[in-house]
Amino acid sequence: MLTEEQIRERFIPFSGLRYTTEAFIDYRIPGCAPKKNYALIGPGVSQNPNQPVSLREKHGFQLGGVAMPPGKRNPPHMHFTAEVFICTKGHWDLHWGFNPDVQKAGIGPGDIASMPTWIYRGFQNTGDVEGFMFTALGRDDTGGILWGPDTLEAARQQGVHLTEDYRIIDEQLGQKWDDSERRLQPMTPAEIAALRSWTPEQMGRRVVRFAGLDWSARALLDSAVPGCGAQMAPVIGLGMTQDRNHAAPVLNSHGFSIEWLKLPAGGGVSRHRLQDKQVLAVYQGAVDIAVESGSAVVQSLARGSDEGWDSFAMPADCWRSYRNPGDTDAVVLVMTPGDGRKTIEWSPDVVAAAGALDHAIDANGFVGAKRFVDRSQR
Repeated sequence: MLTEEQIRERFIPFSGLRYTTEAFIDYRIPGCAPKKNYALIGPGVSQNPNQPVSLREKHGFQLGGVAMPPGKRNPPHMHFTAEVFICTKGHWDLHWGFNPDVQKAGIGPGDIASMPTWIYRGFQNTGDVEGFMFTALGRDDTGGILWGPDTLEAARQQGVHLTEDYRIIDEQLGQKWDDSERRLQPMTPAEIAALRSWTPEQMGRRVVRFAGLDWSARALLDSAVPGCGAQMAPVIGLGMTQDRNHAAPVLNSHGFSIEWLKLPAGGGVSRHRLQDKQVLAVYQGAVDIAVESGSAVVQSLARGSDEGWDSFAMPADCWRSYRNPGDTDAVVLVMTPGDGRKTIEWSPDVVAAAGALDHAIDANGFVGAKRFVDRSQR
């Protein structure tokens, strides 16, 4: 059971985020800096041992962020676990492959893109303001990253070297490269050529546009209960939606699921709990989260500016409820670890209130007509 202080520590206000501009070897490559690298949940793949981290507790995935000025780019690199870009501000081009076969896909605010593993990728701010993206990474151990050969060489020309054990040596800071060190070796051209190729059409199916989300008003048992009315839209993986007709556009293994939760003005989600940890980030409006640990602790999350999304790391197996205190819809991004479906446990009073409206959870964990669910279980 967490204390109120421990629960408050799980609140990650956007205004309090800290960053480094020296997380990776590209920080001296012309056209790549400055790049602000944030770590909200876990250290991510930062190669800087001094990377600020908001919450180091393991969640089964990691959540970070990146901000760059207009025109700046992040050069090609490869990940071994899932990497998902969640655009919060500006417009970006995600690119993959190498010249002359570089492909790209554009994303804007609210769009979410999942990059396949074992593929070289990068991104560039194509807007006219500093952009921001959340970056979700699969697993507690991501395996690090592998830079493309041209990136390693471009950094080396600026006096920045990367050792085999991923230490950065920067000659411009007075550090000396010792030839006894073992330099990180990139993939060979033949090894790169053997990687899977992805067409723009294939990658396009891994980009989920906010404007095209599949919202369901039957995604939660309490959705029809007066004062509730929440809707959900799946994005990646098997989440916690209880609509049997709901399926995420991106279903391959990521180690986590992503869903959107929409709360109407004055509405919310009733008392429930999951055995899983979760991370919630406010995209629109404000949400009051009540977390029960001895007594209820209410934490307010809001989107306070064009790019600012407050976040909260929900502990596992605790009762919680959500309420929208505003007069417009509130929209929240929900991340939950694991590739399997997430099971919601509703409090008895919620089950009874839904039952009075002929709603119940069937044997497969989805919302159905209570009259038929009861009949089948006699």
